[in-house]
Amino acid sequence: MIHHISIAAHDPCRVAGVIAELWQTRAFPFPPVVGAYIVIADDGRGTAIEVVPLGAELTPGAGDEPAQTAVNASGSPYTATHAALSVPLSRERIREIAGREGWQTGEFVRGGVFEVIEFWVEGRLLLELLAPDMAQRYLDVMTTNNYAAMLEAARNRLAA
Repeated sequence: MIHHISIAAHDPCRVAGVIAELWQTRAFPFPPVVGAYIVIADDGRGTAIEVVPLGAELTPGAGDEPAQTAVNASGSPYTATHAALSVPLSRERIREIAGREGWQTGEFVRGGVFEVIEFWVEGRLLLELLAPDMAQRYLDVMTTNNYAAMLEAARNRLAA
């Protein structure tokens, strides 16, 4: 189980506020990283997203020291890191929030088996949002046995 992830943003306070709105909770400063915020989902699992300033990089500590945070001003604004999040909001409300923020959204079917709303934070970071009517299909598909069966069926179609 993933308990938290960290993402980078040009405006961590704003991004954390929007994520808090999507989860219907609050954003808080995250003192371990200057300028960072954290949003806790209050889902009983400790699920949280840390939003750090763009360019923040974790580096290993020396010897027995913990990881260190540094800023790389020349880092790319894009990343392969993304997350799929269930949210208690309707598809329409998600689009309204994105519109208000000036962020792109689109509804897509992944692999022909479940839907997501692509929610492009600051036009550069992908969050795949699952509205309540989308989440159960994702949960049904994303089990070890079901995923293995889908891959086997795809192989069989290609071999035929």
